[in-house]
Amino acid sequence: MEMEMINALGRRKASISRVYLTQGAGEIKINGKPYKEYFTQAHIQNAVVAPLKEVEVETLYDIKVNVRGGGFKGQAEATRMAISRALVKINEEFRSPLKAKKYLTRDARSVERKKYGKPKARKSFQFSKR
Repeated sequence: MEMEMINALGRRKASISRVYLTQGAGEIKINGKPYKEYFTQAHIQNAVVAPLKEVEVETLYDIKVNVRGGGFKGQAEATRMAISRALVKINEEFRSPLKAKKYLTRDARSVERKKYGKPKARKSFQFSKR
């Protein structure tokens, strides 16, 4: 049985990640580079492969990722969400373990906009009574 390409989208902060999943040997490429080369920190690498480890399919699928926007942590979490969504498209039984770890939930928190008359979103300049 030959599996066609499954694609999914994940978002986090300002990052958008598109994932293409095919039958393969467990190779993960992000923007054309191996994921360990793209994300150099170990805990960020773990975030990317976490959904695959959760459902124990690390070596069954090749994953091609296009990710843009935001910083490395946002990109890694967007990729984690996209991989989780693609796995659920393949097998509906993967939904409950991934949902329990909150890999399918969109984390909507993002940076609050800067307000006028303030140095940051909420920080105020030092107040002097006299």
